Formats: sequence, C-alpha cells, structure tokens
Amino acid sequence: MHTAETAVPGAYVLTPDLLADERGSFHEALRVPALERLTGRPFTPRQINYSTSRRNTLRGIHGVTVPPGQAKFVTCVRGAVRDIVVDLRVGSPAFGHHHTTLLDAASGRSVYVPEGVGHGFLTLTDDTCVCYVLSSEHVPGTQVDIDPLDPDLALPWGFTEPPLMSAKDTHAPGVEAARLAGLLASWDDVAPGGAPTPQL
Repeated sequence: MHTAETAVPGAYVLTPDLLADERGSFHEALRVPALERLTGRPFTPRQINYSTSRRNTLRGIHGVTVPPGQAKFVTCVRGAVRDIVVDLRVGSPAFGHHHTTLLDAASGRSVYVPEGVGHGFLTLTDDTCVCYVLSSEHVPGTQVDIDPLDPDLALPWGFTEPPLMSAKDTHAPGVEAARLAGLLASWDDVAPGGAPTPQL
C-alpha cells in the first residue's frame, strides 16, 4: 500500500499494490490498524454506503457536524470519479484548500477523509459505483452540505456540460454562509493527532 498526504491536512490517498495474473487481480483495500497508525486517529467502521451514478453526476460537497463527526474511507468500485476533498475546519491552516484525486475501479485507489473535511465527486463514466466506509452511523439532521460550485472554493470539477445534481446540493449554502451559521467543525476539535471525537 502506498500512501500520500494531500494538501488537506489529515486527508490521505491510498493506492494498493495489485497482485495480477491471468485470472485478474487481487488487492488489500483497507487494514484498519495501518490506517490508524497513518492518521493518528481511531477508525472503527460503523456503516458502509454505496452510491451508483450516471456519467457527469456531481455529488457533494458533503460532511457531518461535530459532534457526532464522521471520517470516510472512499473507494470507486466501478467506473471512475474525479474526487475532491476540501478543508472546512474553521481555524485550519489549510481552510478552503482542496485536493483532487482520480478514483477508479482499476487502480483500487482510495481516499481517507477526516472529520470536518468536506467530500464530493464528479462521475466520469456511466454506472459508476462508489463505496463509503464510515466511522459513524447516519444521524438525521447532522449532514452538512456545501455548494460544490461555490465561487469562494472554486473547485476544479472539470465538467464540460452542466452536471446532474440533487436539489439539496444545488441549493446548498456556500462555505462562508455555512461558517457564519456555525455548521462547520473547529480545527481545534478535529485536528489530526488531536483528541478523538466521540463516535456514536
């Protein structure tokens, strides 16, 4: 497994070693103790979600309030996506910074998204399927949605035609409005290597 920290502190790209032969390939996608050593934070899977999307679907930017907080281990298991993480932790030295990764089924590459960091992706193929391994269960009312087209973030989605988006994402507030509303996590509460946020 090859790991690389991104421009967003505490967010990592993990690329597995593929063992290939005439049958196909095998790889190890996630080893929790190794992930915890890498991030300096506990990660206990509490829920696993999948989304399936047609090409040019934009999902995000999504996060969860702290508490309860939620870290994600995101993998594209079919198709390909342009994946973006963006630092939404108020007081972070990288607040508003982002990192873009190509996630595709062929590489097995994954992204670890720490608590307080927003996440989204644009699908590059039809019938794309993304898996999310989550550190906390879904709690109604704790979702944080940020406008993925917010000019203050200026995220490089790279679409050439208007993307397909949910009404929820289309009407989500920009990052400054979310900050003023008190929806964003504090860097002091979720900084990498700091005290872990209690999980549900």
